[in-house]
Amino acid sequence: MRQKRGVDMTRGPIMRQVALFALPLCLGSILQLLYSTVDSIVIGNFCGASSLAAVGTSSQPIEVFMCLFMGVSSGITILVSQAVGKGDAARQRQLAVNTVFFLYLCALPVTLAGLVCGPLLLRLMAVPEDAFARAAGYIRIVFLGTLGNLGYNLNAGLLRGLGDSRATLRFLVISCAVNIALDLLFVALFRWDVTGAAAATAAAMYVSWLCSVAYLRRRYPELGFRLLPNGHDWSAVRDMARIGLPLALNHSVFSLGHMAMQTFVNMQGSAFMAACAIGSKINGFTSVTVNAFASATTSFAGQNLGAARYDRLSRGGRIIPLVNGGVGLAFGLLFMAFCRPLVSLFTRDPEVLAQGAAFVRAVLPFIWSFAVYNSVMSFSNGIGKVRYPMIVTILMLWAVRIPSAWLINRFWDGHMIIHCHALSFMFGMLAMLPFYLTKPWRDIREKGRAQGNA
Repeated sequence: MRQKRGVDMTRGPIMRQVALFALPLCLGSILQLLYSTVDSIVIGNFCGASSLAAVGTSSQPIEVFMCLFMGVSSGITILVSQAVGKGDAARQRQLAVNTVFFLYLCALPVTLAGLVCGPLLLRLMAVPEDAFARAAGYIRIVFLGTLGNLGYNLNAGLLRGLGDSRATLRFLVISCAVNIALDLLFVALFRWDVTGAAAATAAAMYVSWLCSVAYLRRRYPELGFRLLPNGHDWSAVRDMARIGLPLALNHSVFSLGHMAMQTFVNMQGSAFMAACAIGSKINGFTSVTVNAFASATTSFAGQNLGAARYDRLSRGGRIIPLVNGGVGLAFGLLFMAFCRPLVSLFTRDPEVLAQGAAFVRAVLPFIWSFAVYNSVMSFSNGIGKVRYPMIVTILMLWAVRIPSAWLINRFWDGHMIIHCHALSFMFGMLAMLPFYLTKPWRDIREKGRAQGNA
């Protein structure tokens, strides 16, 4: 079962194969952003600034819980891509079966933890009273969609490892359509405010998951994939934990950093909260290509390591970060040039509009540095070296972004904390570049040169 249906990144022009893999991920990310952005657009136009602020601040506690399993999903991608590179069909089946087991092992505890702890985290984040009740209600409803959310993300990690990045795009088209239709029905027509937006989002999560299950069963019958658990293998679970847990810690620490930053945002009032929520959406669209290339880099590294193609690893490890940085620079400058019209899609409030545009102008010109950081980090993760990127990510947030935000908020104008994002991006890039001085990279270079001379 060696890459019969997906993109084989062990042969062919490197950037062409990476781009073929990244394009569906890019379009899928746009759709994911679209159905969360539709919440913001509909709420901003039909409900008001406090409701928009509630949805924006609610995303941080949700991200804290879900990012744990985004890391495990990335771990599954790495393990499966290495098995694909080796042509090991039995290993691929083992990982697929245990992905289902892992989902049900975790879904109920995460749901209960989110329902109980989500509102408590909002209190710790100093959410203003005019937004708290709506934010707490939004979190509770979205956490009822945990099984669908985790299921889709774990299945997407499995498919990325198989080299099949097109499949997720197909289910997300359906999921996005469901979310948009239900948003308009629940919020614009029924006037259910953030409750309707949360219900639409939860429904879309389940649609994405069920579509991914149906696709895996039909397209990859040899994996033995099922909707419900069908046994497990603790050795495979340990392997998933060995690779996935450091990545999960990385994601969760990053998410906790976002939550801490959101606390500083919340201190500035609902208008600034709404502006940062809008700016983050626009930043998300700018980062779509950057993140898609980074995801493709993980699969590229895993497949070529499994296939022992060190010559391609050596070339790809240098080329991909440079290309991704150039793409990030181009998109960052483009979106910054049109920031005012983009922000006006979300709100008519003059104060929110001005502050949202300021957020975009402060962050987007530095997206290129985040692109380079993300690509090098993903390459390191893809070859199984996950600890160094984890340390860099922790420092990026907890030693740079959050302390600088505290200093600005304490001694200067709190609205200037938006500049901490750019500062942390630059630090992350500079801190990841020493990866090219490490022993794993030197070994890849030496083996690559030997293959090139053979």
